[in-house]
Amino acid sequence: MNLLDLMIAPAYAEEAAGAGDPMGGLPFLIIMFVLMYFLLIRPQQKRAKEHKTLLGALKEGDEVVTNGGVVGKVKSVDESFATLEIAQNVVVKVQKQGINQKLPKGSAKI
Repeated sequence: MNLLDLMIAPAYAEEAAGAGDPMGGLPFLIIMFVLMYFLLIRPQQKRAKEHKTLLGALKEGDEVVTNGGVVGKVKSVDESFATLEIAQNVVVKVQKQGINQKLPKGSAKI
């Protein structure tokens, strides 16, 4: 035994990882996929479905908030655009995809 062995532990050859069980990592991968599905993929699909339903039910008189934070009242809706009144006699046209949420009636003070 020399002085170097006291400071640094000697490295010994070991059995190759996974050599004993070729399917050793498979349960871990399956568990990780299931966790990713329930924590990331499924909630995102649910939010996308709710947003699509919101945009499909949009009608004149609804009060909404855009992705940019602009609050307005819907004046008209067509296939891909909505016209919002954001202040007295101020009307803007936005893409329907840009509408984030619907507010309860009377929330927007226009």
